[in-house]
Amino acid sequence: MAAAQGLADRVQAASAGLEDWHAGAPPDARTQAHALRRGYDLAAQRARHFTRRDFECFDWVIAMDAGHHDCLRRLCPPQQTHKLRDACDFSDRVPQGGVPDPYYGDAHGFEEVLDLVEAVCAGVLAQVRRRGD
Repeated sequence: MAAAQGLADRVQAASAGLEDWHAGAPPDARTQAHALRRGYDLAAQRARHFTRRDFECFDWVIAMDAGHHDCLRRLCPPQQTHKLRDACDFSDRVPQGGVPDPYYGDAHGFEEVLDLVEAVCAGVLAQVRRRGD
């Protein structure tokens, strides 16, 4: 999305989990299948554990749901709290509770999550564009 909008040189994105259970593992096979149907090849992606250093490395740390936000807030150094954002800050399509976890649901849940993540990404890129003006 960033490349298509000419913003690839201004965006570095990473994904990380708050627990290390799946560190080094690829995304869930269902996630990969649904993403691939939309043109996102996640086969090379591997889970990594979030670290406090991520607050230093990135302009924003985006919590996907309220539980993640609470955990990230506890990890966040006081001088970095301005970087902690919620997914719903970037799209009004995201419910206040955040992006739901589709793991225990059906195919519709995975499609819904992809819709929401795409909306968040569009909102992030809109803010990146505004910040660069």
